[in-house]
Amino acid sequence: MSMLRFKTTINCGGCIKAVTPALNKEVGAENWQVDTASPDKVLTITSGRVSAAQVLAAVEQAGFQITPLS
Repeated sequence: MSMLRFKTTINCGGCIKAVTPALNKEVGAENWQVDTASPDKVLTITSGRVSAAQVLAAVEQAGFQITPLS
């Protein structure tokens, strides 16, 4: 299973609630998490069946900024 990591502007419980439908649809409810305590608000995806482009599109459509981390 691969892991993708992104810097985001998802910074609180309300933000997580707003992005949850899009991420659950793209990667599955058990395959993502956001570290809101991190300065970069890191979104981690643990699903091998999704591309970085799909995650970027889903988060951006939910109204948040997102940048891949290397």
